Amino acid sequence: MCGRYVINADPQQMQQAFALTTVPEFAPRFNIAPTQLLPVITNDHPNQAALLRWGLLPSWAKDESMGSKLINARAETVDEKPSFRNAYKRRRAIIPATGYYEWQVKDDGKHPMYIHMKDNALIGLAGLWEIWKNPEGEYVRTYAIITTTANTFTSSIHDRMPVILNRHDYDRWLNTPEDQAAGLRDLLVPYAHNDQMTAHEVSKAVNRATIDIPNLILPVEPPASSDAQPRLL
Repeated sequence: MCGRYVINADPQQMQQAFALTTVPEFAPRFNIAPTQLLPVITNDHPNQAALLRWGLLPSWAKDESMGSKLINARAETVDEKPSFRNAYKRRRAIIPATGYYEWQVKDDGKHPMYIHMKDNALIGLAGLWEIWKNPEGEYVRTYAIITTTANTFTSSIHDRMPVILNRHDYDRWLNTPEDQAAGLRDLLVPYAHNDQMTAHEVSKAVNRATIDIPNLILPVEPPASSDAQPRLL
């Protein structure tokens, strides 16, 4: 599962990283949560980024609440599930990020971990997008992140991870025709470059979606003694 992620970059950096002509104004985000508006690159405009809402709403959804349940799509069934199969064929997306959070289960509970590239580079997560018409007649564009089994590096933290696309596969993911979409399944695999990744424990303040500050991605300070508590933000 991928339920929180980070974009520690500005529009210019995103434009350069993904060779885009247009990027909307946005501020760096350190605790992105479902239902929020974030920059996404869609296959209808592969040279641009636009603000979409996280939590996919199929065209047939009865109300907006369904989106909070569809923030992730499993790679193993993305072309079969009614909520995702049409988007997989016709509406694929890349979600820019610099890292994501996952919660590691230890003897004393769950500990948030920040997972990212060693060079803190922007990465492209495989995703899907949809258009939904609300009761007021307004069109809402939403997205979901595709997840797969964890790679060797992240498996000790969690058994799932978002699909991280290789840069040379961006064009193929976005521009493959609908009738050839079945051939894209080889992209929906665990990230192979384990040696490029790193992770560290962060403050449990990240559990609160209302907190979105740069300090969230900093390593939590270990306790000075067995009786001390880790520093929280």
